[in-house]
Amino acid sequence: MTPRQKRWAAIVVGIAAAGVAGLALAALLVAWSGIYSVAASSGHWAIVDRFLEFGMRNSVRTHAMPIEVPPLDSPDLVRLGAGHFHSGCAYCHGAPGMPVNPVASRMLPPPPPLSDAAESWRTRELFWIVKHGIKYTGMPAWVAQQRDDEVWAVVAFLRRLPHLTPEQYRELALDRVEIPPKSGPELATAESDPEAAGACARCHGAGAIGPASRLVPVLHGQKAEYLTAALQAYATGNRSSGIMQPLASDLDAESIAKLARYYAGLAAPRPRAQADADLASLERGRLLATVGAPPGRVPACNACHGEAGFATFPRLDGQHAPYLQRQLELWRRGLNAGTDNGAIMAPIAARLTDAQIRDVSAYYASLAGKAAEKKPP
Repeated sequence: MTPRQKRWAAIVVGIAAAGVAGLALAALLVAWSGIYSVAASSGHWAIVDRFLEFGMRNSVRTHAMPIEVPPLDSPDLVRLGAGHFHSGCAYCHGAPGMPVNPVASRMLPPPPPLSDAAESWRTRELFWIVKHGIKYTGMPAWVAQQRDDEVWAVVAFLRRLPHLTPEQYRELALDRVEIPPKSGPELATAESDPEAAGACARCHGAGAIGPASRLVPVLHGQKAEYLTAALQAYATGNRSSGIMQPLASDLDAESIAKLARYYAGLAAPRPRAQADADLASLERGRLLATVGAPPGRVPACNACHGEAGFATFPRLDGQHAPYLQRQLELWRRGLNAGTDNGAIMAPIAARLTDAQIRDVSAYYASLAGKAAEKKPP
């Protein structure tokens, strides 16, 4: 570079530095003067709004690029996502036949309707937004960051949402939960909206009806001690779930005890039709459940989960195979190891192969008919 070129380069650098310093000083003066209103009621200046939207979309696009999208067409996954969407998302974003709450609509920026989210965002970008949230918008991050499986359930539902009628939405989100009509005095004195009734039943079922999604556990006839311990673990975050923790943390000790007693007193629901299982797989699962896997690597599952097992361990008879597989995979990854049961289950699950997880899950699912014949405790 010649001396003349060096002088021109220095001049250009100096002008750029002066410009940056000028912009920084101008921004400081605006902030110091207080001329820019931070009131949510006034909204952003149009140029600020467009700049923030531009930056947000590019940030999401960039950070979501490495994400690989798993299969999301499972009806069980969609139903699980719908249940959480109704309780955790619809208040701000609305839903078919359910307008946005007026309080949420006055946020800045206002939460967008998600009826077109699947068209305006890529699937991996939806996952990134649901998992990580977005700064300065009121969109929170997923409570349990390690539970990508739950986040994908919500994304699977969001992909279906644009095509749902109000009736189809209610069938997915509320399943078969019937909300009884309330009188005027009951509506006036109730602490919560009647739509909030059956928060547990929306996913887990109630009465003679079990869960609609096979990724949701059957609580009917479970031991009250186990249900109490599980709800307490979710409430404290010792058991990870972005779906369960927000719900359980709102329950006091008396409410947890009532829920535990209610589900413990229910008879097992009528078993759902299942595909014909491989007899060899069922036999391998039976041996794993009753004998274990030699030489002493995996103890018999029934030692803790059978009729004579510990009160704080769940019964597995009649649970859905997809739910059991997912839970064992979570244990194997070391999640939920913060509880007493977790300290026992995590090292055992780590020694299970994929085939063993499938076999033992299929075996316990095959016992659904026998579980339904048992009387509740």
